[in-house]
Amino acid sequence: MELIDFHCHIYPDAVAAKAADSIRNYYQIGSDPIAGTTDNLLTYGKAAGISRFVVLPVALKPEHTQHINDFIVDQVAQHPEFTGFGTIHAGMDGIMDEVQRITDLGLKGIKMHPDSQVFAIDDPRLFPVYEELQGKLPVMLHMGDHHYDYSHPARLRRVLELFPRLDVVAAHFGGYSMYDIAYEMLHDKNCVLDITSSMLFMSEGEPEKYIRAYGAERMLFGTDFPLWNPVEETKKFFNLKLTDEEFEQIGSKTALRVLGEK
Repeated sequence: MELIDFHCHIYPDAVAAKAADSIRNYYQIGSDPIAGTTDNLLTYGKAAGISRFVVLPVALKPEHTQHINDFIVDQVAQHPEFTGFGTIHAGMDGIMDEVQRITDLGLKGIKMHPDSQVFAIDDPRLFPVYEELQGKLPVMLHMGDHHYDYSHPARLRRVLELFPRLDVVAAHFGGYSMYDIAYEMLHDKNCVLDITSSMLFMSEGEPEKYIRAYGAERMLFGTDFPLWNPVEETKKFFNLKLTDEEFEQIGSKTALRVLGEK
């Protein structure tokens, strides 16, 4: 079966190791140190049996946004295995111009990490973005964190209600560290979820419980490289007690639908 990693990150070689270490230190996770380079993603990913990678950038500072998006465009052009998302920052000037540029560049969605970027999902500065993206491109959001309130599922609930045609990917089962709260709030059919950075922290049987509660058609496979080793994350995925149909749905079919390819 085809396996699409819908949640991975790459960085220029010069900063790839530092970027990965910064993420691990922030979350106090002692995973194997893997520099987040393109070559490492391809090497580890292909060893895991992954054939396609959705690469997701995040601009921590508004002034870095265009440069980061240009890097992703360049990597996608060089590697046919890659599908690229762009990023925006709520504090940037010309935010709608960058949204249009992301579309013109052929990127397939927009990624935001509210906790790292220090703005809320339902920040009114983002409302014109959500309005413009309805029916066009999906938005991928880091979700749920006990450190901050920026990515609380309740904030996404508000956005889904205000923009009912917006397609959203809610990472980490819809709410890293608050899976039960996410489940109470994220029943919108336009909101799909990924399984990244979660299975290690769930009790036995809990991933399957949430997958079946939401439905496999609303779930995406991802590794969150370089925070985690794709080989190990793929093993965890296939060790779940799921049917062949559920594995195929989560492994690729939901991804293809979100990307508008099926």
